[in-house]
Amino acid sequence: MLEIRDLHVRYGHVHAVRGVSLRVNHGEITTIIGANGAGKSTIIRSIMGLVRPASGSIRLGQHELAGKPAYRTAYLGVGLVPEGRGILAQMSVLENLRMGAYGRKDRDLEEQIEEMMNRFPILRDRRHQPAGLLSGGEQQMLAIARALMARPKLLLMDEPSLGLAPKVVSQIFDTIREINAAGTTILLVEQNARKALAVSHRAYVLETGRIVKEGSAQELREDPAVIDAYLGGVRA
Repeated sequence: MLEIRDLHVRYGHVHAVRGVSLRVNHGEITTIIGANGAGKSTIIRSIMGLVRPASGSIRLGQHELAGKPAYRTAYLGVGLVPEGRGILAQMSVLENLRMGAYGRKDRDLEEQIEEMMNRFPILRDRRHQPAGLLSGGEQQMLAIARALMARPKLLLMDEPSLGLAPKVVSQIFDTIREINAAGTTILLVEQNARKALAVSHRAYVLETGRIVKEGSAQELREDPAVIDAYLGGVRA
């Protein structure tokens, strides 16, 4: 579904992403793990069109995404759950969900809102509250639901477990599994390597802007270097 070839991204003199190539297969969860500052979020932002690459190709099917503005990428079927959630704090939960469907031309908006409420029951209870009053976990659920309102073919998820309590983290990763099982392809960027590899089909390890390992999630869970660097030295 998605193929990146020789992607380079610079912030001024900082070479943040250095020749990254990767693919995301239709129907899979693919994850990128790595330390903070390795360039994981920059890759996500480049795909979405929030950062312009210095060079390289980002193809979604037959469409070249590199350099496209974010709204065009969204219209092509790419959704984003951003790092830090990015909810619209002064708007209600319902208004956030409706904003997620901005640009859609079909008319079953209320039906899909009901579907999101069924998936995340806490949002039903909070639907008229300003989103900024929700807890961190509730905001993350809202961010995921808002992204799904656009019915993306490919969902980009940037650090969905960041800053959440362990119980909520488990709920979020259960939700990621459910979204994928329902037919959405997912590219996941995550510092919680153990959880990410547990839900993924394939994975890449990113260090200082370069891919240093790739393979099935199972292979990387059993790789001694990955275990030592990202899994606390403890085998699953």
